[in-house]
Amino acid sequence: MELLIFLVERRGELVSREEIAERLWGKDVFLDIDRSINTAISKVRVALRDDPENPRFVETVVGKGYRFAAPVICGNGDSNPQPLSVQAQVDSSPAVVSREGRAASVRLRVLVVAAAVFAIVAVAFVLIRGGGAQGTGQPAIKSVAVLPLKNLSGDPTQEYLADGMTEELIGRLAGIHNLRVISRTSVMRFKDTQLSVPEIGKTLGVDAVVEGSVIREGSTIRVHAQLIRAATDEHFWSESYDRNMRDVLALQSDVAQAIARKVEVTVSGEEHNRLAAVHPVSPEVYEDYLRGRFALAKSNRRTNAEEGIAYFNEAIRKDPTFAPSYMGLADAYSVLTTVFIGGEAKKERPKATLAARKALELDPELVEAHVRLADMAKEQWRWAEAEAEYRRALELSPNNAEAHSQFAFWLVSQGRTEEAVMSCRRARELDPLAVSGSELAWMLFYARRYDDAAQELRSVLAVTPDDAYALWILGFALIANHHPDEAVPVLQKGVAASDRSPAIVGLLIHAYAKAGRRADALRLLEELKRRKQTGYVPAAAFVKAYLGLGEYDQAFFWLEEAYKEESNLLQFLKVHPIFDPIRDDPRFADLVRRVGLDR
Repeated sequence: MELLIFLVERRGELVSREEIAERLWGKDVFLDIDRSINTAISKVRVALRDDPENPRFVETVVGKGYRFAAPVICGNGDSNPQPLSVQAQVDSSPAVVSREGRAASVRLRVLVVAAAVFAIVAVAFVLIRGGGAQGTGQPAIKSVAVLPLKNLSGDPTQEYLADGMTEELIGRLAGIHNLRVISRTSVMRFKDTQLSVPEIGKTLGVDAVVEGSVIREGSTIRVHAQLIRAATDEHFWSESYDRNMRDVLALQSDVAQAIARKVEVTVSGEEHNRLAAVHPVSPEVYEDYLRGRFALAKSNRRTNAEEGIAYFNEAIRKDPTFAPSYMGLADAYSVLTTVFIGGEAKKERPKATLAARKALELDPELVEAHVRLADMAKEQWRWAEAEAEYRRALELSPNNAEAHSQFAFWLVSQGRTEEAVMSCRRARELDPLAVSGSELAWMLFYARRYDDAAQELRSVLAVTPDDAYALWILGFALIANHHPDEAVPVLQKGVAASDRSPAIVGLLIHAYAKAGRRADALRLLEELKRRKQTGYVPAAAFVKAYLGLGEYDQAFFWLEEAYKEESNLLQFLKVHPIFDPIRDDPRFADLVRRVGLDR
């Protein structure tokens, strides 16, 4: 109340945080001044229903203080003065200051105080009577999306900081069992969106949305966050946090704990400890880590992965005890293991495993590390170990969409195709945009539901027509469904969109051959052979090419090379339709046995 009076007295002027502290608590007081001021400002805004992002009353002057921006009538005998909780009118003539005017001003001040106190008490009464956010008759909040925090620093090069803060906040909240949290992959699609909160909430299927902003000034960082009920666009929590960059992890912890309290989810002691856990980290290390994540998120390309690796290694050099840097390194190396990227899997996979194990050593509850270790074990045909890691990840975080979607690939490799489809569908329910139609299409493809797979992929391509990964899978589905002529233009587009990925080139050779265009197939095969002379080309690309050409002895030669490389393709020997022509060959049965899929 005293803060509101002070701001109105100084309306139109900047009121510094130091002046507020002295006015409210006096000098030499022992309390957390910043937190107390933030709390008081938040309460004033709640009482006035003021939006901190688009304020009508209290403006924030970043790093300096606050300004009461609305015009106020200082009464001059008006018998119906405006209460402060409604918009004030601009007086057309200057007030005449007299003894009578001062008396009227005192009366007005009393009325203003009474009106504001009434507003604050009324809000408090409603919240207390209703049990906070959950007790107002509204449905319980069981799912939340943290939208990309806005970079309000005025410096586009700080975008990585806002994106990184978003990802870290999502990561902390995702550790709560009773709260479904949408992944970074999904929410980043709403960066700079013009959609309303209810529209976003409906798309993501969430009960509440977190919006916010990040401002950095030198070594100081300010984060503003607000919690909004998705169905009604009702703002029911808002707070600002000011910290030194050195304390940025503590800031993330504070925001995550505040959100958890406000949505009133049940948080176990173990989960609370994780929310509150803070590892001291220098700003330089944290910035390298965030820059690595920013590079890795740009696109699924070799150059981005290599850029990320450089940043993560620099962060580790500066601080070898910061677990997230190792997790970023594991993710970057895992990108390089795929035939789609064209990396040398046998060379990169041990690096990913080593980094994930180090991350887990530093943070045993890190769900992402368990998922990544499971992925690497699966790709090296250590099936029991992979299953144990996936199940541990799901035990730690039952609502983790990535864990469900990646476990689906383990299930399908074992021939459990319908279970794989169900696991992937569950992942998409948990995170509708992160688990795209491409992942589900793979499962449908391996279940030999080619039309369903194609339908999922066409939905993906309707939104992102140059998605090389989706084009590649669609090519597989069309060939398996006996439409190689339709697959050719799809794969040609995929080759162009992927910088001539060897995985897609190999499948295009297969499609050419099946469509009766053998000369085109052989011409493209020569390109792969030339590339092989000067650099690495995954053996799986040649396997697909020779299977299409019907040259099965050559296909088995390259299958042996793929075995030596521990190719990802061999995970799917049991279910992949591309191997149907050679399934009865004893050499194929022997290969299935050697990768442990004969059970």
